[in-house]
Amino acid sequence: MERTGQEGGVLVPIVAVGPLFTTTFSSLRNTMKKSGPQKGKSPCLLIDERIEELGDWRGKMLSRLRALIKQADPEVVEEWKWSVPVWSHDGLICTGETYKNVVKMTFSKGAALEDPSGLFNSSLDGNTRRAIDFHEGEKIDGEALKALIRAAVTLNASRARG
Repeated sequence: MERTGQEGGVLVPIVAVGPLFTTTFSSLRNTMKKSGPQKGKSPCLLIDERIEELGDWRGKMLSRLRALIKQADPEVVEEWKWSVPVWSHDGLICTGETYKNVVKMTFSKGAALEDPSGLFNSSLDGNTRRAIDFHEGEKIDGEALKALIRAAVTLNASRARG
């Protein structure tokens, strides 16, 4: 059974995007245009734009995390993949995802990293990734985070050589 909705007085098909969310094709297309890769823009500029468009605590948090990543590894490469900021050095280090109630740093090889400060608080059950969820008003342990970033860079470098 096909479902339809109205858009501008015209019946249009409704697309199931997830178990609890449906939208029309044009709404989905407009969303994809807004957050998808933008031709000709550098990843650094796209990250700047994301920080600015958030305009709230999440933008400030993402900006602070970005600064800590650059302090930890001045040779880090900023990229834009999967519609999110990505930081790499001899391979992926982490992503910076923003959600309604959290800014998430996902370390692609986090399960292989020592975390003596216990920063990882999300995606703990997987065999590869680990993440840190930052909530509004939370303090960041900058030194511990920079140590974790350096450990990820070291792991990437050892795998690149080996």
